[in-house]
Amino acid sequence: MRAADERRGTDVPHEDQLPPAAVLFDALGADYEKAFAHAPAHLYALEWLLERLPPGARTLDVGSGTGRPTAASLTAAGHSVLGVDVSPVMVELAARQVPEAEFRRADIRDLPLEEESFDGVCVFFSLLQMTRAEQTAVLNKLALALKPGGHLVLATVPADVEDIEVVFMGRPVRATSFAEEDLTAMVEAAGLTVLSHNSTVFTPDHPGAGPEPHLYLHCRR
Repeated sequence: MRAADERRGTDVPHEDQLPPAAVLFDALGADYEKAFAHAPAHLYALEWLLERLPPGARTLDVGSGTGRPTAASLTAAGHSVLGVDVSPVMVELAARQVPEAEFRRADIRDLPLEEESFDGVCVFFSLLQMTRAEQTAVLNKLALALKPGGHLVLATVPADVEDIEVVFMGRPVRATSFAEEDLTAMVEAAGLTVLSHNSTVFTPDHPGAGPEPHLYLHCRR
């Protein structure tokens, strides 16, 4: 769901050169944080991860958005954070709001990751605009980037759908996902153990949003 490996401060491409996810989240900007940052299941997943990270852990936030609450919570606990997001607007917001973290405008599908280099990985709703094959490849890549015994938290909208148009915060977007059992099987095939899961319904704080089913998987390599 993220694009082009470019660091903060490089030239920003014209909108028609950006991938659809970047255009969407550039438009949403800070509204996305307001709508989602206080989701109880998201905050619980962060607490779950923080309880299991070693001191001074190296963490990766895939689809880091505005930096809050994920990167902000991790840095506040003394961990280093690499945030990756396709949206130039989101990267700029995150860098301003969480200066203790490093943020890159990058596509996680293309970004090289050293194996066994992270203690923790967060993947909150950042796969939904990828194909199923891309989601599978990214999960395999992220599992390899985790140190043995490292932890990964993943959130998605569970549904057996592929490249369908949905309305997200008042905007049309194409989405692909998996049913819960298929997502769990994919995660386990990547070499991760699902230690627990949390299925819930959340209504974002936005006039163009309605109730959404959310699934959080808490995993260990």
